[in-house]
Amino acid sequence: MSISKLIGGQRDEVHGKRERRKEARPGELLDAALDLFVEKGFAATRAEEVAARAGVSKGTLFLYFPSKEELFKAVVRENISGRFQEWNQEFASFEGTTADMVRYYMKVWWERVGASKASGLTKLIISEARNFPDIAAFYQHEVIQPGQELIRRILQRGVERGEFRPVDLDYAVYCVTAPMVFLMMMKHSLGVCVPEDYPLDPERYIAAQVDTLLHGLIVRGGKSDGAPRK
Repeated sequence: MSISKLIGGQRDEVHGKRERRKEARPGELLDAALDLFVEKGFAATRAEEVAARAGVSKGTLFLYFPSKEELFKAVVRENISGRFQEWNQEFASFEGTTADMVRYYMKVWWERVGASKASGLTKLIISEARNFPDIAAFYQHEVIQPGQELIRRILQRGVERGEFRPVDLDYAVYCVTAPMVFLMMMKHSLGVCVPEDYPLDPERYIAAQVDTLLHGLIVRGGKSDGAPRK
């Protein structure tokens, strides 16, 4: 191989790496932003900090995300709200009892969101919603509302199939979401500061919550939990 071809090939390789690096930057920026939003909160996180952690200039950050608010929205969509289509498809194709579905929903929620750093976004919203009503409204529309709608559909399925007794579905959804919010708040507050004083095994906690919830929902004497009752 000639030197000119070798040099040309090296240039192409370097150019290709730069192109891949450029394409990867939005993801790197979102990862850096998620880290900082969870660590410091929305108000305290500065755009230049996000750029620095991602290894780019502040100008590059604003090429992709014109404001900190838009960056936050992109982080939420990347880590939580963008996954509702997948979760709704799982609901539509689920086979088994609705009690099994509730167990699956809460278990998978923890594995995919609760155990991840993205769960810290819930604490951020609860802490800062009053000072940033626009991002609170966004979170309500993109995360809270779709999440509640999915839970409502799950509970409605149980009622329609005769597995769950009739309940006020608009408020029953909070019986599912409230324990999850508590677990996230503990994970990103007291669980971080003094974990030895607040031992909380997520799997055991979720199992206990599901057991309590289902025994308040299922039809007495039915087989809705997958086993006959005497």
